[in-house]
Amino acid sequence: MTRLCVLHPGAMGSSIAAALGEAGHQVYWLAAGRSDATRRRAARSGALPLANETDLVGFDAVVSVCPPDAALAVADAVIAMGFTGIFVDANAVAPATARAIGDAVASAGCAFIDGGIIGPPAWQPGTTRLYLSGPDADIVAGWFAGSALQARAIGAEVGAASALKMCYAAFTKGSSALLLGVRALAEAEGVQQELLAEWDLSQPGLAARSASTASAVAAKGWRFVGEMREIAATFESRGLPGGFHRAAADLYQRLEEFKDESDADVAAVLRALIRASD
Repeated sequence: MTRLCVLHPGAMGSSIAAALGEAGHQVYWLAAGRSDATRRRAARSGALPLANETDLVGFDAVVSVCPPDAALAVADAVIAMGFTGIFVDANAVAPATARAIGDAVASAGCAFIDGGIIGPPAWQPGTTRLYLSGPDADIVAGWFAGSALQARAIGAEVGAASALKMCYAAFTKGSSALLLGVRALAEAEGVQQELLAEWDLSQPGLAARSASTASAVAAKGWRFVGEMREIAATFESRGLPGGFHRAAADLYQRLEEFKDESDADVAAVLRALIRASD
């Protein structure tokens, strides 16, 4: 049994905490200054609150799941607490960001594992994979044996898991942004109905897909902004253009007004995208 702390039990982090508990480990979370919503998610996961941050010194490992633009700052904060165990970064960051985090925690005497999550919060078996890379990736993957989350070690090179996550999300979330942007353009130009009619002829199902995409991403699009920028940086680091995903970040930023709304329709989403460009 390993003693772990899932630092921030958000929508994804709470399901990871639950998976670790299901696999038989002692799981905690940092409770100081957290919201009531976070406390409810942590309670659902079964993780125990850790009031004193200095208690992290005695933990075997911590798992970081946070917005990508906060990932390095979170690692620095954990180091400042005196933690020296295994640091698992499971955030949607560029390989270069993952390596920078790895260098930071290694300088403090921590082992580092790079992680990338593909799929929704892992409450149901078979839906979600946690890809891991780094010297001890196999050990960390073993922590999740028997749980709803499938953990897969893909090598000893730090950055590989993050690269896989970037490639996957570049298409899934990138294509969603493109689809919404195209439909918003058609609306702004006054040809949306004609476009939908043409899609019905030549791209069956695309009109319905665009409507369901608007509903699905409106409430959480604000979370994708940092991820799109990390994807852009990943493209650019390999000599590929990153402009498309920087534009996707802009589109998702325009959906911030729908944060945590569950009933936004396509018309409202298109209005927000167009209004932001005025």
